[in-house]
Amino acid sequence: MRCNLIKQGYPQGSCFVEVEGGKSLACEATLKGSDRGLLRLISAAHLSRPENYLSLYQSGCNFSCRKCHSWAFTKKAKGEWWSPADVLKACKEYEKGVTIREPRKRATAFHAHESCRCCGACVMYGKRSSLCPRVIQKKDIVLSPQGWGPARDIVAFTGGDLTCCPEFYIECSHLIKSETRLWILIETNGYGLTPQNLDALKEAGIDSFWLDIKAYDGTDHKWLTGCFNRHILRLPEEIIKRGFVLEVLSLYIPNLVEIPQLKKIARLLFDVDPEIPFTILAFFPEYQMKRYRGPKVSEMISAYNEVKAVGLVNVRLGNTGIFASSEEDHHLLKEKVGAGNY
Repeated sequence: MRCNLIKQGYPQGSCFVEVEGGKSLACEATLKGSDRGLLRLISAAHLSRPENYLSLYQSGCNFSCRKCHSWAFTKKAKGEWWSPADVLKACKEYEKGVTIREPRKRATAFHAHESCRCCGACVMYGKRSSLCPRVIQKKDIVLSPQGWGPARDIVAFTGGDLTCCPEFYIECSHLIKSETRLWILIETNGYGLTPQNLDALKEAGIDSFWLDIKAYDGTDHKWLTGCFNRHILRLPEEIIKRGFVLEVLSLYIPNLVEIPQLKKIARLLFDVDPEIPFTILAFFPEYQMKRYRGPKVSEMISAYNEVKAVGLVNVRLGNTGIFASSEEDHHLLKEKVGAGNY
């Protein structure tokens, strides 16, 4: 099977995954045709926190990220073969337990914290925490494998990324849109989102993208992922002009992706639409980057303020537990960033 990206004039991804007996291309090891239609290796499927939506964790990826926190199934062919009909079945079952209906413009991970901080205090202790947004009721909180929170009307494809082979997403979207009222989000590194693939995903009914921009600098991006990022940096404009909902996330990685690169990403977004949600996530050591450290609370606060100064309206900090562990840290965050922005 010739690479879809090469057919469209783009370089092939860094997409080899481990299989029994060696290595194989992700599109061959974790995606296949059958009499049930296309099948995809799915490692898990459940209500995720803090996103508060149904997540389908995919095996296989077109990147080889040194920092990948899902490497055990994204860089190894692992899981069960799911057809689009299997995905629909999971979505229909999930929808029965949905407790919050969101407008399409909030079909993101970014907006999840505006309704719940997933602390579970209201259920376990009968009292809301000081950070509670106070917009939903205790009856809307349910337990999932990753903790307490609501169930929003969104299904997300997460984990590995094979948007370079959009056919499976397209088949799933047609079914989900015809038989449920769920919004469909794809968490993506963006490498497979060529204009042709974006048009096909738009026609199929995909609603939103979580775009993880790993770095602005091309050399750093190549070192981190195995691929350059030239067409990824054009994606915010391409995604927005097609009417998708977009959120962007980037990691603060000390001594690699710091404030200068985060500001350049912010300016890129500002030039497209100042209201694009942007999350600055704290890096934590994992996989092939265990010798790197996570950022300090002072570094994350500085990054937040510098990015906000660019002019973006919707900015927040993520992975708070990595950089804020003490009462003093949280007091500082509340004072410098604001309780609703981390």
